[in-house]
Amino acid sequence: MEIGFIGLGNMGAHMARRLVEAGHRVVVYDTRQEAIGNLAAHGAIAARSPAEVADAAETVMASLPTPDIVLAVATGPSGVIEGKRVRRFIDLSTTGAATAQRIFALLAARNIVQIDSPVSGGVRGAEKGTLAVMVSGPRAEIAAVEPALAVIGKVFVLGERPGLGQTMKLVNNVLSATAMAATSEAMVTGVKAGLDPQLMLEVINAGTGRNTATEDKFIKAILPGTFDLGFAAALMLKDIKLFLAERQALGVPTDVIEAVARLFQIACDECGPDADLSAVVQPIEQRAGVKVRAS
Repeated sequence: MEIGFIGLGNMGAHMARRLVEAGHRVVVYDTRQEAIGNLAAHGAIAARSPAEVADAAETVMASLPTPDIVLAVATGPSGVIEGKRVRRFIDLSTTGAATAQRIFALLAARNIVQIDSPVSGGVRGAEKGTLAVMVSGPRAEIAAVEPALAVIGKVFVLGERPGLGQTMKLVNNVLSATAMAATSEAMVTGVKAGLDPQLMLEVINAGTGRNTATEDKFIKAILPGTFDLGFAAALMLKDIKLFLAERQALGVPTDVIEAVARLFQIACDECGPDADLSAVVQPIEQRAGVKVRAS
């Protein structure tokens, strides 16, 4: 299959590489020439703009950081919407349902189908091809591209309505963020009381408190103090805020997730927006006067 791929960041570069290695003809674009060069070295074809990508392939995928960037790349000047060959736009980013619906309508006016397809599983999942791929859109179009999507992970078809995939992704991400925030508070409390953090995690993971933070994130990035999960705290905060906007429109109370948003806002304010999402523990550590590190 001929596939265009826009956005070669921490996630996108691995997904595009896997598509190349699976034998697809992949045309790539990123604002960073180095990222394009790295994929070209694996056999991808370089392009100079999103429109040029969409001139070269009927299917264009995008993995981008924010809703505004996705909107511009999909529908702005020199965007995918101006491509001569493109028939479908697969958005692997996290934008929220409202943006997905807006892009769907704008592209439909040019006879381009948007397939909403955010992913979860982190950089490691992108590298190994084990992402959860949350897809919504016209079923015939999904069927046409499902073999390519299966290269990057397990495909879950959620329905045909634009935005369903985005809502599913936000539900997943706020649960991940909540686990991270709650685990940070709990672990700091235990360390302050004199417990060994490594032993704490062993106990928690053998019991009912285990979650993605205790089983993976704390062990990988917080105990060793590397803070390198590969996803910025500001991007997680963006996803939480998108979720809160959707729940407000739906009239759902979310007191816990609002508290999680405040913790990630503090982390961004005090550690910087580019800090790793695992840095959410650091303001809590600072106030408590202890650090959750392996001895």
